[in-house]
Amino acid sequence: MSSGYAYEYKVVTFRESLIGDALDSDKLEKVLNKHAEDGWALKAITSADVKGRIGPGAVEGLLLTFERPRQ
Repeated sequence: MSSGYAYEYKVVTFRESLIGDALDSDKLEKVLNKHAEDGWALKAITSADVKGRIGPGAVEGLLLTFERPRQ
């Protein structure tokens, strides 16, 4: 059954491991290229507070929104 949508979307959280780290452009590039290999195109990058793995606080990070035609 077709949903009627021409595209599908995926949101990926990108953050550095320690508070205060500079954004690693090489790591970001690898994430973008990995998703591009699977047919995903970057639709938007949004800065956001992202919950860390340890503790209640959040760290600054990015939400990467990808789009691709529905298969």
